[in-house]
Amino acid sequence: MEPIQFVLNGKPTQVAGIDPHVTLLEYLRGQNMTGTKEGCGEGECGACAVALVVKGQDGKLRYEVVNSCLVLLVEVAGKEVITVEGLGEPSALHPVQEAMAQGGASQCGYCTPGFVMSLFAEYYREGRGTGFDPEAISGNLCRCTGYRPIRDAGRCMATPAQGDPFLERLGGSLPPLPRVHVEHGGRRFYRPRALKDLFGLMKSEPEAKLIAGGTDVTVEITQRHARFPALISLEGLEELRVLERTPEFLEIGAGIPLRELEERLHGELPLFDELFPLFASRMIRSRATLGGNLVNASPIGDSAPVLLALDARVRLASAQGERVVPLSSFFVGYRKTALAPGEIMASVRVPRPFPEVSRFYKVSKRKLDDISTVAAAFALSFDRAGRISQARLAYGGVGPTPARATDAESCLVGMTWGEEAMRKARGALATAFQPISDHRGSANYRREMIVKLFEKFHAEHKGGTSCAS
Repeated sequence: MEPIQFVLNGKPTQVAGIDPHVTLLEYLRGQNMTGTKEGCGEGECGACAVALVVKGQDGKLRYEVVNSCLVLLVEVAGKEVITVEGLGEPSALHPVQEAMAQGGASQCGYCTPGFVMSLFAEYYREGRGTGFDPEAISGNLCRCTGYRPIRDAGRCMATPAQGDPFLERLGGSLPPLPRVHVEHGGRRFYRPRALKDLFGLMKSEPEAKLIAGGTDVTVEITQRHARFPALISLEGLEELRVLERTPEFLEIGAGIPLRELEERLHGELPLFDELFPLFASRMIRSRATLGGNLVNASPIGDSAPVLLALDARVRLASAQGERVVPLSSFFVGYRKTALAPGEIMASVRVPRPFPEVSRFYKVSKRKLDDISTVAAAFALSFDRAGRISQARLAYGGVGPTPARATDAESCLVGMTWGEEAMRKARGALATAFQPISDHRGSANYRREMIVKLFEKFHAEHKGGTSCAS
């Protein structure tokens, strides 16, 4: 097999004879590029942040920061990677590094390179003239509690000067991702470019692990030391990146990164606007996909309750054809789905009209960048008389699968959105699920949250008005 080729800090690079399970972080540090730090190894701290050159939906290039601990080296084939070593020299710091130094924004220094890379992407963000976006550093953790000077450094960054080579790079173009086939030590990695090729690989490699965004699969590799005979990346499949609006539904490709969806769907669906800021960090959302989050079938996956509340369907595809199933039937057990052998999730369909009143709640120890203890999404539609015509109350973290509280939903249909409706639904919700206790919360705490979140929803929207926030 040919070596993989990519651009590293502006220099063409090729690598051969490497295990497909090696992460970009491991490779960089093995090349003595130790400015990229190894912290948590699972995308929580941002010490390993690097930037990629990517193309937005407007066709313009931009810098996007990712966790190098969650990206396999083979996945950067055909891409451009920038690390902290590529920004400046001690005698000629990059403006971002200069802002950090002048503002005293580095204490122990361990997290500093990751913050610099996040601020680097923000520095070149088009439209930054409107102000610094503090979410740019939402995926970076400082154990010395030095956030204020780091934030201030971001606010003090100047505008990129004409002739800045990093700015000029954004005026260029990117080639399409190449097809990749790597073998080493009996293990294989593939990145097909068409669905028909994917289905052929899935037939010849029935034990292969599929990688959508890789934010969970790579953790299996780095933390649980999982090794797979074959890995197949779905990143090169344009068929999984469709975003189509029809009179009947909104169709969302299963392979679109959440960061892209966050931008393209902003203001279109209130529940999504509430979900995305609470879904991990921006760095994670730059890699994670809707399909990956759903197929993972975690009972605490944040997207599932939202899509259940929207009565979403999923389009499943294989070499034999396609089928569409309700998401409520897709989860069949703990981390088990209705996918048949040789089948993938191609897209998610959200039916129209969208609900008139909706809300997403996430209970976690931290407000941002944390795993749910309980998540809930509620959606109501009304008839002309003001009675509830449709009700969907969906939860995560309260059972082996994300699920809807169908008995409570039935209590609401035909009722006006008042105290009596809330009382009936509350009684049904009290016995709707049988949660378990774990280190995030006790079973009793989760039972209380099931009811309390619905009460909060009712208190916030007694008038039945839309609740985009």
